[in-house]
Amino acid sequence: MASTFEQHDGPGTDPFSLPDAQQARARRVHASLFRIAERHAATEEQRKRQTHPTVLGPHEAVRLVSFLMSGAARPAEGEPEVDHADITAALSLLPLVRGELDELEAGLLRMARGRGMTWPEVAFGLGLGTPQAARQRYERLAGRVRAEGETGED
Repeated sequence: MASTFEQHDGPGTDPFSLPDAQQARARRVHASLFRIAERHAATEEQRKRQTHPTVLGPHEAVRLVSFLMSGAARPAEGEPEVDHADITAALSLLPLVRGELDELEAGLLRMARGRGMTWPEVAFGLGLGTPQAARQRYERLAGRVRAEGETGED
């Protein structure tokens, strides 16, 4: 008779091994986007609330759930109320949204500097008090973006 350990179907199904965190997060992100799209962006009328009318992006999914919860967006007729699973799905997408925004900001700052903007000008644009604060912000962002790229995490 085979032991419980020998009966597992493959990596990640062994009850004595930790799941692969990156794979679990990727599955949860996909499931989160699918859940919110299916429940709150299934019809043409519902999709009109988003930037891109055919594809629900992570930032739009988070925004949509937030707007529906706050009353800033009205549910369409027959649309289910936002429930705890929808909220959990939106929360699961936040690290991905934050990572995308970090990449966008770091890229914009690199391009601004590449086009000759000074750190005082960048600080003004970001609403920061000093050029040093702007440079430190860029360095933190660039470090986070590099770290995420190296580990493959979103």
